[in-house]
Amino acid sequence: MAVVARRTVTPPRTSAAPGGTPVTPAAPVALGLGLALLATVVWSGSFVASRALGDSVPPVQHAFWRWVVALAVVAPFGARRAWRQRALVRRHLGFVLLASLLGVTVYNTLVNQAGVTTPAANMGMIMAASPVLMAVFERAGGVRLGARRVAGLLVACAGVLLLVGGGAGFSAGDLWMIAAACCFGSYSALLRRRPAGLDGAGFLFTTFLCGTLMLLPAQGVSLAVQGGFRPEPDTLLPLLYVGVASSAVAFFAWTRAISLIGPSRAGVVYYLQPVCVALLSWALLAEPTGWAQAGCMALILGGVVLGAGARR
Repeated sequence: MAVVARRTVTPPRTSAAPGGTPVTPAAPVALGLGLALLATVVWSGSFVASRALGDSVPPVQHAFWRWVVALAVVAPFGARRAWRQRALVRRHLGFVLLASLLGVTVYNTLVNQAGVTTPAANMGMIMAASPVLMAVFERAGGVRLGARRVAGLLVACAGVLLLVGGGAGFSAGDLWMIAAACCFGSYSALLRRRPAGLDGAGFLFTTFLCGTLMLLPAQGVSLAVQGGFRPEPDTLLPLLYVGVASSAVAFFAWTRAISLIGPSRAGVVYYLQPVCVALLSWALLAEPTGWAQAGCMALILGGVVLGAGARR
């Protein structure tokens, strides 16, 4: 594996507070938070789609065609940039392959496998554990999180734990979601170390391409063992959604958010995902919700507001 060079990120210009403490301009932070929120909301819909397709599209085939669609969407913007950066990609091939494996090949396949037996609301709640891993990885890298951000992280985490402990029965598929949460947390932390020079569109195209190629053997086995699926509106429309919105749009927004505000602050926003998933699964899949869930969601929202603010 090639040596991964720490990405050199040019920090936004800062001004000094009266006490000499640097103050980060509000505009990049607001943009980063907005992009993290966009990705979180869009990904919430992908959990509902995974659950809806659980009985009709095999998990590996779901993941494979998702990324084929995503490649087609990103290619007009990223293929030429990726080709221009081919020497840089070769130099950091180990980093690119690891990011492709975690964020493309493995993560979504695990989510789709979980969707066979796990309610969408459970999937969203378990995925809310990934911000904890993002914060742990960032702290291990020497980044000071600040008391306010840690407090927001803990408050939101408490809301998630209460939501899970309030009667959402666990199934065998939840183990797949736990693995997916670990995978996504690792991928998000890895993005912070993206080598300088790998721009967003070129990097996404490269990781989408590598991840799809790594899925090819599993796709062949799935077709041989499980057979294909019937291309009908009930299967094609969700696949288009996860391919265009959840892959191309959301991954670009999340990658940009990480570069602006870092994985720990973006991870706090990601705690909104169980709220979004619960509301979408209630509206689209008729999965039950109640006042206890609403109270826990309010707690999660409070933690997000607290932890997404300035580091103190």
